[in-house]
Amino acid sequence: MIGRNLLLAALGLALALPAGAQTSALEKIRKQGAVTLGYIEGAAPFSFTDSTGEPQGYSVDLCRAVADGLRDQLKRANLQTRWVKLTIQNRIDAVRRGEVDVECSTTTWTLGRQALVDFSLITFVDGASILAKAGTDVSHLTDYKGKRIAVISGTTTERVLRDALAQRSINAQVVTIKTRDEGLALLNESKVEGLASDRITLIGVVARSPKGGVFKLLDEDFSIEPYALVLPRGDTDLRLAVNRVLARLYRTGEIRPIYDRWLGPLGPPSLMLSASYFIQGLSE
Repeated sequence: MIGRNLLLAALGLALALPAGAQTSALEKIRKQGAVTLGYIEGAAPFSFTDSTGEPQGYSVDLCRAVADGLRDQLKRANLQTRWVKLTIQNRIDAVRRGEVDVECSTTTWTLGRQALVDFSLITFVDGASILAKAGTDVSHLTDYKGKRIAVISGTTTERVLRDALAQRSINAQVVTIKTRDEGLALLNESKVEGLASDRITLIGVVARSPKGGVFKLLDEDFSIEPYALVLPRGDTDLRLAVNRVLARLYRTGEIRPIYDRWLGPLGPPSLMLSASYFIQGLSE
């Protein structure tokens, strides 16, 4: 009888423990001796692959710093880094399924997504805009009445674009696409009059396009997009470990060489981004 009671007590304790405590990503990283990082292509200068197939970009460098920080925090000098290529469509699910420990691209932190995953400290602040051919008669969102706008399906940009069009009673056709490169091709071929995405990534897709072309951005943004690294929901140990690294980068100014490497040609950090770095430079 005592043995049965002990068994029931042990079972009750196991059920009472939160699921994350049993399958901590940080503990998994420690045991496997490797951290798995996800990235996507076509989101330069934040996340893309270079001519050798290696992931590069601002968000990628932040995750490299995170990997270095985990080596120190876990006292595992031989901790390996594994990179997994994801898509905009599967990046959230990849974190939820444990296929990657951290997702490193241009994911916007929203409350809806936070019901599925967790987020690090904010890593960048951008605004959603629309890319158009130079010389066309569009400068504001209201100029798109009766026109076509391409946008990647399933993104926050698609949702806020549709909301902005509805709020302003703008009768524009939203054309969903899978990648920014696909949208740029449609724009070049005049099959759409605009390509909607985050402002910096629009500049990046034009800069990397082999076809060239002359384009312009709208004079207004129709949303604010706070980027953050995506983490497993409820895994407080991993979130703390990642945030320790980011806060140190912000607090010490080590973020600036990373910013300058990838975003420097576009100008210094905006006032909003500088404030974000300052506020999030938390002390130990």
